[in-house]
Amino acid sequence: MSDSNRAQLTGVREVTLGTTPNTPRMRKVRHLSAPLIYKPEFETSNEKREDRMGTDPVKVGESNNGPINFEFSYPEQDALIDTFICSSMQADWVNTPSRFNDGVADSVITGVVASTGVVSVTTGAAFVLGHLCKLTGFTAAGNNTLKKITTGSPTVPAFGAGAGLADEAVPPAAARMKVVGFEGASGDITALADGLGSTALDFTTLGLTVGGFVKIGGTGAAFQFATAACNDWARVIAVAATKVTLDNLPTGWTTDAGAAKTIRVFFGDLIKNGVTKIGATLERAFLDQTVPTYIAQRGMVVNEANWSIETKKIINGSFAFIGMGGAQSTVGLDAVPDAASAIADFPVMAAGANVGRIAESGVKITGNNFVKNLSLKITNNIRDLTDVENLGPVDLGSGRCDVSVNLSTYFGSNTFLTKLFAGTAVNINARVLKANRAVVWSVPRLTYTDGAPDDSGINADIMLSLTAQASFDTLTNAHILMNRLEYYE
Repeated sequence: MSDSNRAQLTGVREVTLGTTPNTPRMRKVRHLSAPLIYKPEFETSNEKREDRMGTDPVKVGESNNGPINFEFSYPEQDALIDTFICSSMQADWVNTPSRFNDGVADSVITGVVASTGVVSVTTGAAFVLGHLCKLTGFTAAGNNTLKKITTGSPTVPAFGAGAGLADEAVPPAAARMKVVGFEGASGDITALADGLGSTALDFTTLGLTVGGFVKIGGTGAAFQFATAACNDWARVIAVAATKVTLDNLPTGWTTDAGAAKTIRVFFGDLIKNGVTKIGATLERAFLDQTVPTYIAQRGMVVNEANWSIETKKIINGSFAFIGMGGAQSTVGLDAVPDAASAIADFPVMAAGANVGRIAESGVKITGNNFVKNLSLKITNNIRDLTDVENLGPVDLGSGRCDVSVNLSTYFGSNTFLTKLFAGTAVNINARVLKANRAVVWSVPRLTYTDGAPDDSGINADIMLSLTAQASFDTLTNAHILMNRLEYYE
C-alpha cells in the first residue's frame, strides 16, 4: 500500500519540448496535491462472435494530464514553480542581474577583495553603476549585506573600498548576489509630479521595465524622501535617461527635491504572457513502497493557471497540465533531487496578513466596496496533436491566451456596476508581500462582462461578484504581468 504523505513530486524544465534532459537535475516542489494522470487508453473491438464473447481490448493511446495544487509563497528564481509560471505565461522571466554558486563553491562568484570592494564573477548580465545588490550565503557575515555598485562590470563589479566587505578567496556554495534596486547619489533622485527624476543617474541603464512596479524609499531617513507619501509603491509607464514616469501613485504623492538623500528604489523580475511553449518533465515517486514506483510525464505544459486571494484564507493556486508522453519505472530520473524552496525562507502567504494592496484603475479598492475575493485565471487553450505512429501526442498546439478575473466586493455603491453596464475598460493589480519580498499581479486592461448584486436572504451582506476578461494593452503589450521583488525595504 502507498500513502499520499510519502509521495514525492519533482520536475525539470525541458530544453526540447517532450524530451527529458540527459541526467536531469530534478527539483522537488512544495504542493498540496498532484492528481496527475498518466494512463493507457483502450478500445474494444466491435467484431461479432457467435458465442457472444469479446476479444482483448486494444491499446490505442495514452493520456497525460492533470493538476498540481499549491499554497502560494514567493516564487524563488530557478525553483520548479518558476518553471511552472513560465509555462503558464509562455514566456521567460526578465530577471535582474544575478550570480549564484548554486551548490558549487568558487564556481560563479570567485572572490571578494575588501580593499577594492570588488566581487569577481563569471560573465553574464552586467551590474551597472547605481545598482543595489543583495549579497547572501557568504562565509563572512559582513559580506551578507545590501550594497550599491560604484563601478559597473559583467565580471568585476565593485562596491568601493569603503563598502566594509571582507576578503573571501573561495566564496561558498551558497554565495549569491542579486540586483534588487538602485540608489542615487546624494540629492540626485527627486520626486516629480508624475514620477522620479535624476541628473547624474541614467535610468535607462538599470533594467527598469514598462509595466513593472517599484517600491520607493529605503529604511532610514537617509534613503527615503522627506515626504512620507512618496515612499511607497508605483508602476513604471515610461523610462527616459533622467525621468521615470509612474502611475498608480500613492495618495498624497507630491514633489520632493530629495535634498541630501541617497534615495533607494527597489524593483525586481518581470514576466508577461508570450508565445513560447515551455514544458517540463514531472516525476512522482511513491517512496513508501518496498521498491518505489516512479511515474514520469514528459512535455507537461501548463494549460490553466489559477490564483485565489480570499479573505481569512491562505492564498492558493493550481497549474493544470497537458503533456506528451511518459513512463513508469522502479528507477527515478535523479537519485538525489534538489530540495524545494525552504519554508523558513519562503513562507506561505495569506489574505489579510500579506495583501498589501488591491487596486482597480490605479486606485486602491476600499470604502464601501471592500474586496472579499480576487481570483485570476490564465487559459492557454492547449490541444494535443496526435498521429498514427505514436501512442501519445507528437506535439502540443497553443491557442489564445485567455485571462479572466473574478472580483467579489461588498455592494457598497454602484461604482463597479456602472462600469459593468458601460463596458468601461479598467485595470487591476494585486500586491502581496512577506519577509521583505513581494509579488504583484497586474492585468493592465480588462472589461467587466458579468455580475449582479446578490441578495441571498435575511441578515446577510449584499455582494457584487464580477467577472472580467483581459484584452490587449498597448502600453505593456500584455494580457497579464507578474512582478517579483526578491527584497525591498
